[in-house]
Amino acid sequence: MFDHDILIHTKVMTRHIEMLDALFKHATEGIVVVNKSGEIVMLNPKARDLFGYSDMELVGKKIETLIPQRFARNHVDYRNGYLEAPKARGMGQAMDLYARRHDGSEFPVEVSLSPFKTSDGEFVVSFVIDITERKKQENRIIEANLEIQKLNAELEERVNQRTKELATAVRKVEESQEEVIRALKKERELNNMKSQFVTIASHEFRTPLATILSSASLIGRYAKTEDEEKRQKHVLRIKSAVTNLTEILNDFLSIGKLEEGRVQSIPVSMKLEEFSVGLIEEIKGLCKEGQQIRFSYQGIPEVWLDKQLLRNVLFNLISNAIKYSDAGKSIHFQISAGENIVTIVIRDEGIGIPLADQAHIFERFFRAHNAGNAQGTGLGLNIVQNYIDLMGGKVSFDSEVGVGSTFHIELPNHHPEHIKND
Repeated sequence: MFDHDILIHTKVMTRHIEMLDALFKHATEGIVVVNKSGEIVMLNPKARDLFGYSDMELVGKKIETLIPQRFARNHVDYRNGYLEAPKARGMGQAMDLYARRHDGSEFPVEVSLSPFKTSDGEFVVSFVIDITERKKQENRIIEANLEIQKLNAELEERVNQRTKELATAVRKVEESQEEVIRALKKERELNNMKSQFVTIASHEFRTPLATILSSASLIGRYAKTEDEEKRQKHVLRIKSAVTNLTEILNDFLSIGKLEEGRVQSIPVSMKLEEFSVGLIEEIKGLCKEGQQIRFSYQGIPEVWLDKQLLRNVLFNLISNAIKYSDAGKSIHFQISAGENIVTIVIRDEGIGIPLADQAHIFERFFRAHNAGNAQGTGLGLNIVQNYIDLMGGKVSFDSEVGVGSTFHIELPNHHPEHIKND
């Protein structure tokens, strides 16, 4: 009876072993068993197929043999840490895992770990799944999503374009309304401009006038010869304030003349380099401490441009570069004069223009939000654009907050010979 029980028990154990062996050999997942030293002691046929090794090539090798070399060193630490407190878990949560084949190629995997003990010691069984196809599918889904986003963006762009076209059509309809309606609209604009003028003038005039008044009062107190330095300091303050007032008045006068159509471009022969050097001498008194205007000129010496309009354009842009740059910074002023085109570049290292403001920077009375307490009417760049238009040129700019702004100007050289030939 006892022998019979043993025989039955032996058959059951044999059947269990055969079933486990079948599961191990025919599993669709790669199975790799390692000991506590991280050495591979067993792997199933699927694992050998996944990694491209023959039956016994991996047994006795470190598990890092199956890991890309760039991750292998860190994996030793991860393995040692896991073996100190092993438990069943998946690997690489929230990260991509890769395995290395015998030929050195890599493929994405999903790995789960399960520790177990036998009479021979402690082991860890790793279940490895090749997820290459899943990754491809995920990538296809990502690409599809990107394509959808691209289509949505194109659709939005089309909607915006149609909206702009509709706005243009509406504007053309409005422009074609009766003369009386246009006149009323113009009158409202003029009234609004007058209101803005009063508001800006009262604000912008107050500071320089207060400076002039206080400095003039203080000069009277310095009657002694040794007070000359203090007197000169206040004289310079008065000159600076008067210059500011003059610029403001010139801006308003220029706008008035432009509104009335009394400004025309009359090109004359001029030695452009000499003219520019003289302008720099005139304007460098506005420079802050340590600021320098770095000027370079190349090309033909004589061009045909409207001297007064050009002076106002350059004075406005260079004074802005000075105003919105810190002490010690440089203003770069470059001219390239050709037979047909004169190119001017003015670059500063100042506060820059915010991206949200750049579309409006040439609008009348507009000032960038980061202009701070710097004096200005918001008319200068509008006047610059109008003057350049009158001269048949074009102006553009690049700007980045905290880096600076660069204004590019192209003006036609209106030489009489060129005009006659045309």
